[in-house]
Amino acid sequence: MSAPCIEVRDVPPRSVFALEQAGAHPLLARLLAARGVRQADELDDGLAHLLPPQALRGADAAARLLADVVQQGRRLCVVADYDCDGATACAVLLRGLRLLGAQPESLHYVVPDRAVHGYGLTPAIVELALHKRPELLVTVDNGIASLEGVAHARALGLQVLVTDHHLPAKEGDQVRLPEADVIVNPNQPGCDFGSKALAGVGVVFYVLLATRAELRARAAFAADAQPRLDALLDLVALGTVADVVRLDANNRRLVAQGLKRIRAGRMQCGVAALFQVAARDPRRAAAFDFGFALGPRINAAGRLSDMTMGIECLLSDDPAQALQLAQALDAINRQRRELESGMNEQAQAALERLLPAEDSAPPSALSLFDPQFHEGVVGIVAGRLKDRLHRPTFVFARGADGLLKGSGRSIPGFHLRDALDLVAKRQPQVLRRFGGHAMAAGCSIAEEHFGDFDRALQQVASEWLDAATLTRTLRTDGPLALEWFNPQTVALLDSQVWGQGFEPPLFCDEVDVLQQRLVGEKHLKLRVRHAGTLRDAIWFGHAEPLAARVRLAYRLSLDEWQGQQRVQMVVEAAD
Repeated sequence: MSAPCIEVRDVPPRSVFALEQAGAHPLLARLLAARGVRQADELDDGLAHLLPPQALRGADAAARLLADVVQQGRRLCVVADYDCDGATACAVLLRGLRLLGAQPESLHYVVPDRAVHGYGLTPAIVELALHKRPELLVTVDNGIASLEGVAHARALGLQVLVTDHHLPAKEGDQVRLPEADVIVNPNQPGCDFGSKALAGVGVVFYVLLATRAELRARAAFAADAQPRLDALLDLVALGTVADVVRLDANNRRLVAQGLKRIRAGRMQCGVAALFQVAARDPRRAAAFDFGFALGPRINAAGRLSDMTMGIECLLSDDPAQALQLAQALDAINRQRRELESGMNEQAQAALERLLPAEDSAPPSALSLFDPQFHEGVVGIVAGRLKDRLHRPTFVFARGADGLLKGSGRSIPGFHLRDALDLVAKRQPQVLRRFGGHAMAAGCSIAEEHFGDFDRALQQVASEWLDAATLTRTLRTDGPLALEWFNPQTVALLDSQVWGQGFEPPLFCDEVDVLQQRLVGEKHLKLRVRHAGTLRDAIWFGHAEPLAARVRLAYRLSLDEWQGQQRVQMVVEAAD
């Protein structure tokens, strides 16, 4: 893997001044200004500053449907998705409707099996949902591209409410929407909602806010007994971070509110159980925990087993049952890690065949398939390869229906879903199905068309990507003043919401390397001199020795040992 180009972010001085005047810590003001925060009101993460649900197209119509479920006891079936966003969205909708007064016996859900049913509201899932005897189907985190499934449900006399955040399907240059009774999706045509980055669980939360307003207008609540939907924000925060959507100002508020609840001990039993099995302290919860500890454990159920287990964990109000389910999810996640490790080795061998010379440049886009790959883990492996080679990458596995199921991850500057759309136009016989986002997408192809897909994707990549885009760039926040090297700074930074599109702080400084040794056979432990001060540093997953003087790109963390805390540099790159 070639070393990235380390760059320092621009910091608008006027924005820094405005934020400091509003009371922001000087270091935090600099970091936030470099990430586009311009005004003091953006520092306020209160719920009052959330975008209003009325601006979300379809939310009012959806609220009327769901208010009827609450007041008339109509039977509803949620069609969930098999990832963390879909699981949390399902749990939020069911919990939220119960808070609003729905009878539990009228609320049901189904979730597709990745290998058997595929993705979204398919006709097969409609047939599965019929066993629940619903009058209304509600999709969460899926459905915007489910034209056949929605049509099948409507033909059977069911009403369909689609809540989703993915991009709709296209035929040529025309957007095709399912003929649902109501669609709520910030990315549908004609929706002017100010945040296009809402996760599926965020869309559901907004629909519930609109439903509460509708019920309030119907005088369904006593004046002093309005249900508190903020009790669901721990789940909203988890699903939002785990789905790696852009953390714009609205999403950051949702996540910040969820973290505050968790740190105060106010969370669902399932969330508390997941913190326990992940050996994380909820009193110090951070967005990092959602993305790298809790989210993967829920996702593992959808990848290797049945996402029903993840949803039931999030729905449980029994601490003992929730812990038992969380322990089962933890065991599946360990199995997932072992499987992923083996697939990474196979992928590495395939790369060596593609790139026999160590310094040879990879193609503009990569596509890999191995008959031994597992469908549930291809997305993770694609992400690992994308990070290593800085190329848009698809990894395929053979599905239960014989088709190759591919999961792709992209780099900035290459919209993966739009690339698939162009491939479909140029090679209409290749793609059986596709969908997704700019940075992540999926598709199905026949095995005999793998070579055609690979060539078509590489052609699009060679047209869209230039040398600058294909160069890995690591954006940093520049040097860190000595006065901020302390545990208080680490706590300050950890208390903020960082994530996709609002990257955590990464500093860079020149250091003298005084000592270096391998620990755990693959991690480089360092003792460095930084501005005359000795510091500890570690570079996880890096074994090659460093020069005597280098520039390190690093983040701060606390190393705790025998009750003592020391600030250490966690290295991300060096040049």
